[in-house]
Amino acid sequence: MENKMFCYQCQETARNTGCTIQGVCGKKATTAIMQDLLIYVTKGLSAVTTQLRKEGKKVDQEVNHLVTVNLFTTITNANFDDDVIKGRIKKTLEVKKDLYAQVEDKDALVKAAGEEITDYDTRAKEVGVLATENEDIRSLRELITYGLKGLAAYSKHANALLKDNEEVDAFIQEALAKTLDDSLTVDDLVALTLETGKYGVDGMALLDEANTSAYGHPEITEVDIGVRKNPGILVSGHDLKDLEMLLEQTQGTGVDVYTHSEMLPAHYYPFFKKYENFAGNYGNAWWKQTEEFESFNGPILMTTNCVVPPRASYKDRLWTTGAAGVDGCKHIDAPYGETKDFSALIEQAKSCEAPTEIETGKIVGGFAHNQVFALADQVVEAVKSGAIRKFVVMAGCDGRQKSRNYYTEFASKLPHDTVILTAGCAKYKYNKLNLGDINGIPRVLDAGQCNDSYSLALIALKLKEIFNLDDINDLPIAFNIAWYEQKAVIVLLALLYLGVKNIHLGPTLPAFLSPNVANVLVEQFGIAGIGDVDDDLKLLVEA
Repeated sequence: MENKMFCYQCQETARNTGCTIQGVCGKKATTAIMQDLLIYVTKGLSAVTTQLRKEGKKVDQEVNHLVTVNLFTTITNANFDDDVIKGRIKKTLEVKKDLYAQVEDKDALVKAAGEEITDYDTRAKEVGVLATENEDIRSLRELITYGLKGLAAYSKHANALLKDNEEVDAFIQEALAKTLDDSLTVDDLVALTLETGKYGVDGMALLDEANTSAYGHPEITEVDIGVRKNPGILVSGHDLKDLEMLLEQTQGTGVDVYTHSEMLPAHYYPFFKKYENFAGNYGNAWWKQTEEFESFNGPILMTTNCVVPPRASYKDRLWTTGAAGVDGCKHIDAPYGETKDFSALIEQAKSCEAPTEIETGKIVGGFAHNQVFALADQVVEAVKSGAIRKFVVMAGCDGRQKSRNYYTEFASKLPHDTVILTAGCAKYKYNKLNLGDINGIPRVLDAGQCNDSYSLALIALKLKEIFNLDDINDLPIAFNIAWYEQKAVIVLLALLYLGVKNIHLGPTLPAFLSPNVANVLVEQFGIAGIGDVDDDLKLLVEA
């Protein structure tokens, strides 16, 4: 039977080879092929903007934002609304046509740059992942594209706080254009993959500066995981600016605001602590939302990806904004720099019951780079005395597969002289375990969102400097990272660019890595999968 679609960009892809009928994430084949076409026309636009820059012409910031939001829209679990995606295709083709007319040397451009498309369905089926026949070229093109999707997500969050980096935007577009260039060899694409990692570091630095300049540096914070008696709004996703606007608009309304999943780290920022109705965190990682959104009772605002297609019982309470979208759910948006109007969402919340309590207690986080640097003397002394023997980076993503229980078991079995460094929703596999502390230093140091993995890199580089080491791999740090979607891909590429080797990646290696490309990563960087917990403990911690 002919494939209705083909997608293998996330870890849960069917049989670890590719979704061909419907996405495991829930997206329909029609959505998948429209996302393929959106990526294709965005690459065509990027070829045009790259040529314009070569000719000394300026590319407007609005065009840069169009590219980043297009990429973000196609990230796993971000947008399930075909009409929205088709609208973005139409807009991209219109912008591309106008810019194409300004190019002097049109002969330097690939077909996609000047192509006008009217039959979306037919063209979409011709430009998907499998359009590249050579398996290794396809693998590298997709690895780069997925890394760029993750980088675009970081850029979009920074853009929301009015921070831009033209060099990052220009690279995203240049690299997208290069994935259409049939003259590039495997070696060329391997080099481009590492260059993507370099700009991944720059993109994460941009977002870190945007967040900390707006909201202060994260600090050690206890977060309540119980509930209050007022009606509530649950905010999920990653966008802190959306949370700020909602908190401002809920003042004096009698409505509390709770975070969910990747929004938990918002509690660590000093800025948000002034809001008395900022209640706490509700629930766990993104994949449990169908049951947790049910029991929350109030409206849910999805600010970015990590949406699971909602049950009918709460679909009328699910709202989206930014790049997120679900067919049939209400969407709120506004131009960059302008305030979004959340009044209708707040009015709905007032008519809802208070959240049903599903757990009680507190969890501790806020160990981003600035806070850890403040504890540097204490940490260094613990390492020198032998109280801390090893750090284990367990950042990344959580997911549905039972094989991910590996990470709970791994964390619980770690020796008591080890400390976990984490960021992202992978922490929900162990952040509620009672792992204790070492001389007052918690054994789980949560730096924040997957977006905040930059902090883990800075902490490693700072330790390298403090211990006067020539190689980051000489540090007492092991990497056992869980991945799910494309933001994890850019984090991986950034770590490779920084020279980190022997990263263990699970619960499976990406399906988009061909055997030859996987071998390159194994031979050059020591990338490995996960195995038995006890065996991996011996390999990563005891060695």
